[in-house]
Amino acid sequence: MKIGMTLGYSGGTFDNQVDLVRQAESLGFDSVWTAEAWGSDAVTPAAWLLASTTTIKVGTAIMQMPARTPAMAAMTAMTLQAMSGDRFILGIGPSGPQVIEGWHGVPYGRPLTRTREYISIIRKILDRKEPLTHEGFHYQIPATGEGTTGLGKPLKSILHGKPGLKIVTGSISPAGVRTAAEIADGFIPVFMNPERFDVFEGPIKEGFAKAGGDKSMANFDVMPFANVIMG
Repeated sequence: MKIGMTLGYSGGTFDNQVDLVRQAESLGFDSVWTAEAWGSDAVTPAAWLLASTTTIKVGTAIMQMPARTPAMAAMTAMTLQAMSGDRFILGIGPSGPQVIEGWHGVPYGRPLTRTREYISIIRKILDRKEPLTHEGFHYQIPATGEGTTGLGKPLKSILHGKPGLKIVTGSISPAGVRTAAEIADGFIPVFMNPERFDVFEGPIKEGFAKAGGDKSMANFDVMPFANVIMG
């Protein structure tokens, strides 16, 4: 088991975060996770913490997928990965309709379809096997349809990302957990009772079966939150 810590996203101060994370790093913590809702974003503090530490991993829990294109998320992840010595973990998730429609002003529908398309596009960008194309429900690359010029051509990232970049998802439903087990490297269950891991076990095994190959708990991370009260 590895121990990490999460940082808040509400309107609080950031003054002591670097000192706190450096202390966690000195104590052997494996990772620290940033978050976002409708205030501070997850990426800016992640970059700040990566620049202020040397060994601890930094992940996003989570970057809201509808708020960024998959290509933008891939660019961000590749850049942070390259600048940090491979210490960045890309955590993404669909968030919820209140934030996505009420704050970002974009449709929330079919979140698991978005998750599949998003990760597929990011993997293609990281692999750099060919110029990027995608035809899906949420994303068409190059863009087509009303308002487009027809001038956009498929591109290949000029930054060489690493296909081994870890991608995890925020998942709370059985279908979300199943999808994560199939196509991601781990998942963040917002709510979890360690005595009832059996609730997740079925969907995880189903996802592994769909993925095929050597997918197993040996190479798949489950990262639950736990509240700790000191005193």
